[in-house]
Amino acid sequence: MIERFHPFRHQFVQSASKELQIFSILAQSFFQPFSLKDNLLVILTALTAGSGLGFNRAMLFLVDGDQLKGEFWLGPSSAEEAISLWQILSTPEIGYSEIIDYNRRLLMNESNPLVQKIKQVSFPLSPQEPSLPALAAVSREIILVRDAYNEPLVDPQFRELIKVDEFLCIPLLSPDEIFGEIILDNAITRKPINNQDIELASLCGLAAGNYIYVTRLQQRVVEMKRQAALGEMAMFVTHQLRNPLVIIGGFVDQLLAPGLDENKKMRNLRIIKEEINRLEKIMNRLTGFFRIDIKEKAPVNLKEIFKLTIEAVKPMIKSRKVTIETEIESGLVHVLSEPVYLGEALRNLVENSIEALKDGGLIKIKAFRENSDWIVIAVEDNGRGIPNHLKDRIFEAFTSTKEKGLGLGLAYVKRFMEASGGQIKVESKENQGTIIKLYFRAG
Repeated sequence: MIERFHPFRHQFVQSASKELQIFSILAQSFFQPFSLKDNLLVILTALTAGSGLGFNRAMLFLVDGDQLKGEFWLGPSSAEEAISLWQILSTPEIGYSEIIDYNRRLLMNESNPLVQKIKQVSFPLSPQEPSLPALAAVSREIILVRDAYNEPLVDPQFRELIKVDEFLCIPLLSPDEIFGEIILDNAITRKPINNQDIELASLCGLAAGNYIYVTRLQQRVVEMKRQAALGEMAMFVTHQLRNPLVIIGGFVDQLLAPGLDENKKMRNLRIIKEEINRLEKIMNRLTGFFRIDIKEKAPVNLKEIFKLTIEAVKPMIKSRKVTIETEIESGLVHVLSEPVYLGEALRNLVENSIEALKDGGLIKIKAFRENSDWIVIAVEDNGRGIPNHLKDRIFEAFTSTKEKGLGLGLAYVKRFMEASGGQIKVESKENQGTIIKLYFRAG
């Protein structure tokens, strides 16, 4: 006999232990597409969920410069509100997502007195004689405060804000940074905070610190990639534009020199015009790469788009003595796409194939049904293939196997396929050829 269970059990069981409630909420948060703010809300929810089983209230402070700045204050603002909240949590079939949604509405309610108060306070993170709550963050220690009204280390402004005699400070840390602090109390039930409470709260603090650390690390990685991409693009554009500009400058200097005969003037002007055309092509390719905006798809006639693609590359075919064959599966007439972008993508693929071939090589352009869901357009050649060291980078912008290539062809095709909801797959072996398959939804 076997029993089956859904991996995400959303039922909130009020009779379950505090440990199970907290770990269940935290575990489910890992599988939700939450923002950092929502993940921190999940932590506070885990700490306060339950009719008196969790902490009554939870504050969140985040480091802002040299200040500990108030962000959230979750929990009931009065005994009456606490009773109402716990009745909601006692409703049959209540789930974690409902609890989190309820708490999110509490935090978004600007008339909530806790929300109004927490946003107005901050405390200096001074390393010299810091007071609570900043002391816990500065010292990187969990601090339990009892008899707060008579404790000189408690900041008077904070004492007036929290209005309880006992509270717990949990710093949010990484090995090298301080991110903030969670402060917990039992203002409604007046239940003492015990060692088990501190252990569970410390685990939630570790999870919150990890959420912040990972989010900031991801932001740094994204920023580094962005800066690297901008630097690479700047170098690429500089390299591509320098040669035509140098050539144009040199021939203009000759035109300005006295005594140049008419034949040389005309020759120089023709070369300048060719280099200007080259610059325009480079800029057009760059503009086309960065602008892919598919507003509406339409049926594109496969026979017609193949014919237009071959017409566009005819000069290259003749100079290389390349043969192009087309094959369309019987009964297959259209593919749903954007015709201009599709034409550009196919031209890129065919040009890549031509440049990978020796004289007399063969290219096949095919269209067929992979299955009931996908229609495939494949461009196959028997050229030199993709070098092994580039196979993992062929879709990166500015990566090219050609000496004078822009390195945008396959990157453009990939962006186009992603924008159209399709897929791209590549099969290639060195010295044996390459097949690139474009997958389009069948309708």
